[in-house]
Amino acid sequence: MKNIKRRGVLAFAALILAGCSNGPKDGVFMNLDPSMPPTRATEAAEEALAQTAEPEPTPAIEEAPITFDFYMTPPPLDFAPLPEVPVVHGIYVTSNRAGGDQYMQDILDVCKEGGVNAMVIDVKTEEGLMTFKGFEMADELGISVGNIEDVSALMDILELNGIYPIARLVAFKDNNSYHFKPELYIHNQDGSIWLDPQRNAWLNPYNKEACEYVLSFAKAAAEAGFKEIQFDYVRFAASSRLDSADMGDTGGKSRSEAIEDFARLAMDVLRPYGVKVSADVYGTIINSDIDAAIVGQNYTELGKIVDVLCPMVYPSHYANGSMGLDIPDLLPYDTIYESMELSNERLNKIPEGEHRAKVRPWLQDFTASWLSRHLQYGGDERGAQIQGALDAGVDEWLLWDPGVRYDAAGMSGSPALARKNTPSEEKELASLEE
Repeated sequence: MKNIKRRGVLAFAALILAGCSNGPKDGVFMNLDPSMPPTRATEAAEEALAQTAEPEPTPAIEEAPITFDFYMTPPPLDFAPLPEVPVVHGIYVTSNRAGGDQYMQDILDVCKEGGVNAMVIDVKTEEGLMTFKGFEMADELGISVGNIEDVSALMDILELNGIYPIARLVAFKDNNSYHFKPELYIHNQDGSIWLDPQRNAWLNPYNKEACEYVLSFAKAAAEAGFKEIQFDYVRFAASSRLDSADMGDTGGKSRSEAIEDFARLAMDVLRPYGVKVSADVYGTIINSDIDAAIVGQNYTELGKIVDVLCPMVYPSHYANGSMGLDIPDLLPYDTIYESMELSNERLNKIPEGEHRAKVRPWLQDFTASWLSRHLQYGGDERGAQIQGALDAGVDEWLLWDPGVRYDAAGMSGSPALARKNTPSEEKELASLEE
């Protein structure tokens, strides 16, 4: 890829992370902290809290004479096959901290002590910005922010420390590109750009050119050295307002089918680069067909396409009573164990011999202080979640900590805070006693 040069190994960087995703329960998205930043937050939950009035239509924006079609041409490069992928135990890292020079060594020390071998690093943000320079299209459009000053040097650092690099790429939530490609977006019936309740614009998953635009960033990340592309916001907005939006030509397909088409295209486009493809999904879509239909994420069908599914199963983001748990945030082991058992149940519907994605859940490494009843999450809670995943047969995981206060406690798993029996086991025991 042009303009990306190896200049040696950078000094080590700090990590600070902001935001976490929220999730729905049976069609109602719950438990959002109104003060949280919009990153990975559930738009529909805020709508339920605020019930804001319809935003005023944005004026139609004239298309600028800028094209990016030629950037989709595959480069004349041969990429070596991806080496064996490790059993991933990872953490999320913002681009600002991945490209800085203060605290990376401390984080790498924690990684070594705790057995962390992967980092999920921002490449394309919710604002539609590229986090490193050297991708010609983004540079020419003025949407490269250069938070990671030397991405090649960063790849060298991670390789030297045995860290598997995963690019976090926000797919369809994009508050920037409508300035030069408004036709790629979901619109209102009057032709203006459709906005969700938080006034965010969304690329249209039904629009093939919009999908190719997203994948141009993914190809740039693969060329830069990332070994896996993880699509976040690979969905429609979680808002009932979409029902009146203009999606253009849908071809009669459901939202879920549109997202599945994108996933297939991503697999085809990225296959020559030798990278893996993963998708972040809401935890509640595992067992809620209502939520799956709203955002267009069918867990089983996506499991037939991508390499890795990353359900966001943070205990704090489940409504009280979910999965038979009174207050999920107080039961980190139970929440992860039950959600992964539901995951197993769904994916076991895929016929033997067909492709089945790995499951790598996002786990909670932060305290949900906005909840009236919550735990102070630390090593015990971290270990309990990891143990819950392990006991359900899931050996990969990712940690999400908004304050980036990672430490190694509990990273090997722990029965701490584990319940004696799952709700399903309690039912079975009760039936045997009758």
